[in-house]
Amino acid sequence: MLEEVFQDVYTKFKLHFYQNVFQRFATREATLTTVESFCMEGIMAMGEPTIAEFSRMMGISTPNAAYKIGSLVKKGYVEKIQSTTDRREYFLRPTQKYIDYYSISYSYLHTVIERVRKRFPAEDCDKMEQMLSVISTELMPELDMLAKCRHPEAPKSEE
Repeated sequence: MLEEVFQDVYTKFKLHFYQNVFQRFATREATLTTVESFCMEGIMAMGEPTIAEFSRMMGISTPNAAYKIGSLVKKGYVEKIQSTTDRREYFLRPTQKYIDYYSISYSYLHTVIERVRKRFPAEDCDKMEQMLSVISTELMPELDMLAKCRHPEAPKSEE
């Protein structure tokens, strides 16, 4: 039962994301292909990875990753930020253009969380937060690379 309920919630979040992606295609607002949208999702999740880290996480060749990143840079969704410690290395940072696109797609997450807070007592919400934290940090070791990609030495945005 738990597996089915978790799968149902996960599927609904994915479907909502896909709706947003495809609605942009229908209204001709989309400048990202579906694959590019998935690439951007990965970059956002990884927190400013290098191209090599991105390619390893996605299981694609570095040249293939570089090609996809080049397209995203040209479209203005990613900028390459030179490392302050190794001048040969660049971090991939989503631009404000993508952040705006991303926040529209993820407003649903915030809507659902607010509904959870209204529906359940605070102690249940705290327990859910603790459980999700354990799931994320302990029970998904295959994705531990995500934490390693959040580079503290990456130059900060100049806003």
